[in-house]
Amino acid sequence: MAEGTLVLEDISLNFGGLTVLDGLRLETRPGEILALIGPNGAGKTSVLNCISGIYRPGGGRIVFEGQEITGLKPHSVARRGVARTFQHAELFPHLSLLDNLLIGRHTRFRSNLLSEGIFFGPVRRQEVEHRRRVEEILDFVELQRYRKQPVAALPFGIQKVAGFARALAMEPKLLLLDEPSAGLNREEKEDLARFILRIKHDMGITMLWVEHDMQMVADLADRIYVVDYGRFVTEGPPEEVLEDPRVVEVYLGGHGKKD
Repeated sequence: MAEGTLVLEDISLNFGGLTVLDGLRLETRPGEILALIGPNGAGKTSVLNCISGIYRPGGGRIVFEGQEITGLKPHSVARRGVARTFQHAELFPHLSLLDNLLIGRHTRFRSNLLSEGIFFGPVRRQEVEHRRRVEEILDFVELQRYRKQPVAALPFGIQKVAGFARALAMEPKLLLLDEPSAGLNREEKEDLARFILRIKHDMGITMLWVEHDMQMVADLADRIYVVDYGRFVTEGPPEEVLEDPRVVEVYLGGHGKKD
């Protein structure tokens, strides 16, 4: 199976008597931006939670690069090359931006307690390499001037980009984006759009992107996958999906629930 390819087979999720996901089937294509859309409460974030190991599906299989990852712990999913952003940045507020990104590289560290304690040889070389890669990511998202500042002191929009950068620091093959534009102003959204396109074209990382800003989706997504009440509605190119009467009805209906 091609690098970064994710397959969801009949994924179901229930909380008590509430059906959150109902037999969803989804497949990404290498290097694409697949937008996952639907009204509040459609189950979009729950899909990402199942993939990243936060939730365990009640039924179905999740396969990444030909290997089943259904029900694995989040750290095990991350080690396989799946990175995740959150609606809120979920950073360590009292640590510097640089240190937050270094923590994001934890899946790349290859050492043991003894070698870390003496900080010698391979461990020292690893540390230098990790710092070099983090500096490259900071350059990529244009946050170098904030590198030594504690995250808590950064503006909200910068914190959102920092969460994005931390996910990139993992060097993922698949990037799960959970409403990265939420709370951003127009200028910040334009910057975010640039970074998303650069990730696609410069890094070739496959992205599964939950988003409510339909203009961004129309401009950036290669394909759109629509869910409502945890069920599949339709999928296809943006120009087709956003004109689909079923999709218009889903959004105009506005169920008013929350993911």
